Amino acid sequence: MKRREAVSRLVLGSVAGAAAALPFGIARVLAPPLEAAPHTRIPLPGALPDPDQFARACIGCGLCGEVCPPRCVLFYQREGGSLANTPYINPEQKGCILCGLCMEVCPTDALTLMPIEDVDMGIAQIDRVACYPWVDRGVCGACVVVCPLGERAIGFDFANIYRPVVFEGCVGCGQCVEVCPEPSLPIAIVRRTEGTVAGHGV
Repeated sequence: MKRREAVSRLVLGSVAGAAAALPFGIARVLAPPLEAAPHTRIPLPGALPDPDQFARACIGCGLCGEVCPPRCVLFYQREGGSLANTPYINPEQKGCILCGLCMEVCPTDALTLMPIEDVDMGIAQIDRVACYPWVDRGVCGACVVVCPLGERAIGFDFANIYRPVVFEGCVGCGQCVEVCPEPSLPIAIVRRTEGTVAGHGV
């Protein structure tokens, strides 16, 4: 009798778990694909590098958003396709301060706790035909001043101390994007393979 009760409880627990996960799964299946610009949807620090693996690992619990001090963690809604209910950061609205709390609280391997220097959310890329100092439209340097990693991530060009230059130490937190005063936002977080200087073809 006890064995039958144990089996019944196990079955009921499995059914309850499946029922609880059903809305989350249905949302991902029914959600249309995302068409937003990639630089407005950057990964959280410590995120699995492959988006598909991240989507499978993330359970959509929302804890990363709850513990985030600047509230920079947003979540894909129906427009996210298979990424629906998973987190991202739009640095044009609010950059990551690299506090690491999201990595600490994540209950799965979607986010891995690591030193700030090892984080790879992308890299800042500057459009030198729009950045104020690079087109001699004034002095700025806001991106350099706000960077939490200092000179290992961004500094000034040797020939002109007001022109920002991004270095390989940049982890792509996006604070530079958030603080940029130029309306066209000549600085963006891109994939590391795209480089630190925007190209404009021939």
